[in-house]
Amino acid sequence: MNKDFIDFCHKTFDPSRLFMNAPMRFHTTFCIGGPADMLFYPASIDEVQKIIQAAKSYGEPITLVGNGSNILVRDGGIRGLVVRFNHTMSSIVASGSDITVGAGALLKDAAAFAQRQGLTGMEFAAGIPGSIGGAIFMNAGAYDGEMKSIVTQVKTVSAAGEIRSYAAHELDFDYRHSIFHEREEAICEVRLHLMPGNPADILEKMTDLNGRRKSKQPLEYPSAGSTFKRPPGYFAGTLIDEAGLKGFTVGGAQVSRKHAGFIVNIGGATANDVQRLIAVVQERVYARNAVRLVPELRIIGEP
Repeated sequence: MNKDFIDFCHKTFDPSRLFMNAPMRFHTTFCIGGPADMLFYPASIDEVQKIIQAAKSYGEPITLVGNGSNILVRDGGIRGLVVRFNHTMSSIVASGSDITVGAGALLKDAAAFAQRQGLTGMEFAAGIPGSIGGAIFMNAGAYDGEMKSIVTQVKTVSAAGEIRSYAAHELDFDYRHSIFHEREEAICEVRLHLMPGNPADILEKMTDLNGRRKSKQPLEYPSAGSTFKRPPGYFAGTLIDEAGLKGFTVGGAQVSRKHAGFIVNIGGATANDVQRLIAVVQERVYARNAVRLVPELRIIGEP
């Protein structure tokens, strides 16, 4: 990395939130990934703007990460700067039926906050292991709910370091897609619109959905959630199961015995193990059903 950029960062930001050669396995739910040259926890939109502008001026590449719950970081790690949104940007504030949430807040915490405020509409997100920023990026959803149904505004910092604001209709939401797949922008703050509800009823629904999730998904192992997008007219897990791949293992990566739609880390898995297993699953399913499975997780970093 550029030494002047490193010096600038240590002089400008709290050094306790800057990490050099940071193993990304500690920053993803898959518990896999080589080192990031530099990793930074921002504490405000102003800090996001400053570090993006500085990285651009020094020619350092930037990678944006939330809770790391839907990514696979390759074994060679990530060159340049990783901006990771976590508890340092996780404020949640209510205003009537709206809540404004920092990008680093976890979905489950935002859903629990909404429940305590007597606001309904976010129950579906209570068990999704991601951050608000990542949920916007992927238009996360579960149990017939998704982020596009409750988002009203998103505040970002662009690749040029400009603060921008998007209304819901500008976000190009689709199945596991948003406008940010085509735009390298740091999602910093999100405004959600919910509806008044009974806190006890909201809690009951959240408890029910979480119970269903625990009974069906392999939460006992590290993973990146559902490995593949849902192909039109099919369920990825069913296709994989019917191909006889439940329990199929490459190194430390395994097609879950509990739910074939998940690839899990059963111990010591590398990104290479996961990618090889993904390729086997895609090949076998296509050979049997002529359906091409597309990964839902983002694969980033160097081989």
